Amino acid sequence: MIPDYVQKTLISLRTAGWQACLVGGCVRDTLLHRTPNDWDIASASTPGQTECALAAFPCLETGVQHGTVTVLSDGHPVEVTTFRTDGTYSDNRRPDSVSFTRSLPEDLRRRDFTINAMAWDNGTLVDLFGGFSDLKAGVVRCVGSPDVRFQEDGLRILRALRFASVLDFSIAPETTAAVHRQRGLLKKIAAERIGAELGKLLCGPGAARVLRDFSDVLFTILPELAPQKGCPQRSPYHSYDVWEHTLHAVQAAPPEVPIRLTMLLHDIGKPACHTTDETGTDHFYRHESVGSEMVGPVLKRLRCSAKLSRQVQEGIRRHMLFMEPDEHILKRRLRQFGPNFCLFLLQVQRADTAAQSAAVQDRLRVLDQTEALLRKLLQQQACFSRAQLAVKGNDLTALGLHGAEVGEALSFLLEAVISGRCPNEKQALLTIWQEKSQM
Repeated sequence: MIPDYVQKTLISLRTAGWQACLVGGCVRDTLLHRTPNDWDIASASTPGQTECALAAFPCLETGVQHGTVTVLSDGHPVEVTTFRTDGTYSDNRRPDSVSFTRSLPEDLRRRDFTINAMAWDNGTLVDLFGGFSDLKAGVVRCVGSPDVRFQEDGLRILRALRFASVLDFSIAPETTAAVHRQRGLLKKIAAERIGAELGKLLCGPGAARVLRDFSDVLFTILPELAPQKGCPQRSPYHSYDVWEHTLHAVQAAPPEVPIRLTMLLHDIGKPACHTTDETGTDHFYRHESVGSEMVGPVLKRLRCSAKLSRQVQEGIRRHMLFMEPDEHILKRRLRQFGPNFCLFLLQVQRADTAAQSAAVQDRLRVLDQTEALLRKLLQQQACFSRAQLAVKGNDLTALGLHGAEVGEALSFLLEAVISGRCPNEKQALLTIWQEKSQM
């Protein structure tokens, strides 16, 4: 169902005499019965002619050099781009020049994949390259020569993997071969674009399968992960080498960027910490600390936000800190990390455990108990921070405490509440402090 605000834009362009049709991802998603994130229009009108035809709408010249005008229709942004052909791609990312055309087929011919090279033209599907058949077959296939498409824009290599993951599609054999051949082009692509595509890829239902089949591509952009492949984990706790364990952990995690990126990187330090004892058992002492240090430059290189970087780095550093269903321990964890990170750490440990051997799967039940207790404590508004204490700083000042003494007293009282030695009640807290002071 095409939204009214999109229909209004199309009708206005057609009323002005211009061929205008929906193109790209919105056509693909509609045919897959998905809700498109964006609605893009291609038109025979040049940017200036587009603005004249849509004079009743606010228009933003967001990419006029490439033929794009963003129209605000009922407050919604709709990109209208002139039919065009692309010149050479000297930087393997963007065309050096574009030429406007009145030909829809020429415009579709320049696009990346057949499933993205369809148009919806006034009620008719325009499919010149077999995109609809590939959609039904679940195949990602380049338009024309895959090598040419990737040499034009190296990011398309990662986009192919992203679509295969998100749509849970396979990649056509000739496109697959070109992905492997041309993977070095990714080194020329801006890191933030790599990071954005990787995040989308990781959240797809086919993420582990795609990363497994195209590990050489991933290792091109994240060479720090390459030593994991074939790194053994001979122990009762593991069934796979480090790389295969990582893939299973990614797939076991909820499809959200912070947790899946954490699982992709959580054992990055293991190869550097690998030792084997006299019984043939492998060990990875301090791999969580080493890994946490290793990922700092990786996350910076991918231009991850400071917030995401902190969460991923801390998740790796703490992923071996098993969360037991003990009220006092959980209160200390809440004091140390806060509620959000405690819940995140449970997700990390659940995904990590699910990717280990059958011998440790009972931990999943323990983690479920831990989460239930944690949520109960939060619902009960259990005291785990100084701000929640029934005693405040001014109460202690009235007893004659000053400066750092107040903070020390609040810390002592918080520990008393967390350990269960004292209820979080004002009089009880003041009494226990006075008793301590008299000792």
